[in-house]
Amino acid sequence: MVFDKNKGQPTQVFSKVDVNDDGTKAILLEVYKALIEKGYDPINQIVGYILSEDPTYITNYNGARGLIRKIDRDKLLNTLVRDYLGVD
Repeated sequence: MVFDKNKGQPTQVFSKVDVNDDGTKAILLEVYKALIEKGYDPINQIVGYILSEDPTYITNYNGARGLIRKIDRDKLLNTLVRDYLGVD
């Protein structure tokens, strides 16, 4: 941890993670499709899951709930932020 002099609160420091594709994209696409087929807004449901880790955001249809649990959320968020900012 790094101590933040301005707020008196420690800042959590995360290590860089390997962002090579490990099947995460394929899993997300399958979950996305299952949510669409069941009539949900897939983006909102996936974001809800990522933020809360509550699997009930994801339907059981076609095994989507089990699939999404295979994803490392920290790694996914790291990849998303890097991609959004266009940095390595």
